[in-house]
Parts: sequence; structure tokens; C-alpha cells
Amino acid sequence: MHQIEISDFTIDVVRKNIKNMHLAVYPPTGRIRIAAPLNIDDDAVKLFAISKLAWIKRNQRNFKQQDRQSARSYIQRESHYFQGRRYLLRVTEHDAPPFVEIKSKTYIDLYIRPETTIAKRNEIMNEWYRTELKKQIPEIIKTWETKLGLEIDDWQVKLMKTKWGSCNIEKRKIWLNLELAKKPIYCLEYIIVHEMLHLLERHHNDIFLNYMNTYLPKWKQIKSELNKLPVSHADWNY
Repeated sequence: MHQIEISDFTIDVVRKNIKNMHLAVYPPTGRIRIAAPLNIDDDAVKLFAISKLAWIKRNQRNFKQQDRQSARSYIQRESHYFQGRRYLLRVTEHDAPPFVEIKSKTYIDLYIRPETTIAKRNEIMNEWYRTELKKQIPEIIKTWETKLGLEIDDWQVKLMKTKWGSCNIEKRKIWLNLELAKKPIYCLEYIIVHEMLHLLERHHNDIFLNYMNTYLPKWKQIKSELNKLPVSHADWNY
């Protein structure tokens, strides 16, 4: 990978064995990346980028306006999100294995051993988020396998730094971002449908968009809402 400069923008360029150029602007910082065919030179890539400057600026502006949480310390009455709802954290020290639970519409209760570090508290919370997210996913996939007439061979959850989801078409496997546990369930469903539709069409072309419009007509509204919801602090390294 190397970089090119266009106006005030730095663009990552990746050469791949593909037919067409593909442009992406990634959260949270608005990093720009163009995947280009092996036989396309930098001049052609620059011309392509220039033609897309308005789109790039619009997407970067959206990311900059998105609310962003500071690093979490996992202390009393700190804000945390689950399924799109904001909760206050209630921390209880006890001499027993740690766990997390929700007993009301106000609090997430975190039970930890005395002197548990911030890093360990983060690990405990993330494992709880992972467990809860994995409870939601199978039924959504099952429903959409029926609607789309296809099957997913495997799915996994991981903390992803630049995407809400991804699809390995050859293995028929989708990956889902752990952060989706914090978003409304319909946002999770939108990402699952998006990734599953890549089994019908690999690229984000008119065919793919037609599938999205057909099967999930309100996907643009959901995408817009997802990108406006608060996102967690993270060390977003690229």
C-alpha cells in the first residue's frame, strides 16, 4: 500500500487483482482508501479520486460530527450503551467471579473483585457484550437465510476497527463488529443483511444496491442513524 495526495486529502492506495476501482471512507477519522486494479497507474487513481471529492467530503463531515465517547474508566454512573439504550454503570465489589447484568432500564451492574484494573473491567464488559450479541445473531441470520434463499456456513464476532461487518464469500462466513452490541437491534440486522447479500453480489454496484432496496427498503435511514449514534473511544490504528 502507498499514498497519494489530492488537494488536502491523503489517500491510501491498494493494488488488487480486480476490474474496477473502489473508494471507501472509514470511521471514525474519515480515512480514505482506494482499491485499484493492478494495471491502473496513479494518475488514473488521482482522476478517479478528484471525481469523487464531493462524496469524500460529505462522508468525512458525517464522521466528524458523530458523537464520540471518551475512554471508559468503568466507574460509578459512567455512561454505557446496550442495544441503543444509554445506561449508567453501577459497580459492586465482591469476592466472587465477575459478571454483568441489567436489572432495570437505568443501570448496567458490573460485579468485580476488589482492585480490579481498568483493563480487566474493560475485558469483563466486552465479554458480556460478546455473549449478549451472540444471543441476538442466530435468529436474525435464520430469518434472512429464508428470505434470501441462501445459507451462511459460519459467523463470528470480533472488535473491528474500520468496519461494522465483513463477508468472506469463498468461506460463506460473515464477521460482525462487537460494537454492534451497543446499537439498536435493527442496526445489527441491517449489517447482517448487507453482509449476507454479498453472497449474491460481491461488489457495491447497482446490482447490490438493488438487492438492498428490495429486501431492506429503509436501509439508508438505518445506515444514517447507525453512523450518527455515539461510537466508543478506541485506539483506531490503520
